[in-house]
Amino acid sequence: MAIGRPIDLTPNVASKNISVIATAGQTEFTVSGGYRINQIAVFRNGVRLVDGRDFTARDGSLVVLLSASTASDVIEFQIFDSFNVSAAIVSAASTQTIDGNLTVTGTANVLGGVNNALVGIQSAGTVIGAATTLNFIGSGNTFAVSGNTIDVSISGSGGGGGGGIGTAIKYSDDTTVSPFSFIDKTQTVTEDLLLDTSNAGANDSYIVSVVPDIVVASGVAVTVGSGKTMIIDVLQIGDL
Repeated sequence: MAIGRPIDLTPNVASKNISVIATAGQTEFTVSGGYRINQIAVFRNGVRLVDGRDFTARDGSLVVLLSASTASDVIEFQIFDSFNVSAAIVSAASTQTIDGNLTVTGTANVLGGVNNALVGIQSAGTVIGAATTLNFIGSGNTFAVSGNTIDVSISGSGGGGGGGIGTAIKYSDDTTVSPFSFIDKTQTVTEDLLLDTSNAGANDSYIVSVVPDIVVASGVAVTVGSGKTMIIDVLQIGDL
């Protein structure tokens, strides 16, 4: 039967003491919670005993006095444990979990990638939110890196070019977008295309194009599904 106050050996406690009152002739004491071999000190009535001469402690649980106690002797066990900071980062550990926030002063070099890392998203300096993946749709998109910020210019047919529609016209540096854009007078549909709720809105919708003339190549079919209305040259540019 265990004697004294139960203890747990925790990685952030240097030592713990427990005391028991011996009975007459008692020599064996079971230390509740155990101890590390060669990491325990034993005292009788305040006098420290010598391991191997006054007591033995060899199994991590039982302490045996080599001289029997008398009634009411105070036997004290001082149990030592390695001192480690709780939840510290261990360099040699393959996997670790840290609860709470981690603040790094300096540079954090990560090898192997970061799972679920979020990227802040802004539009003209206004915070929109954060996401793990950014997907830019359309042709003619450009990216300019400035320090820790990447400026994205989105253009292409039907997108927001320099003039608001069409494909943006850039200055001579081929990066900076001018206030102008262009729209091809004629474009050709080269593959079969079904325009329905799978790609043109779940509800009734208008399918539009700013291109004045849409040519459907020979042998190609363009099918407008139920609830869909197609409008070519929606801005009536061809009438200019």
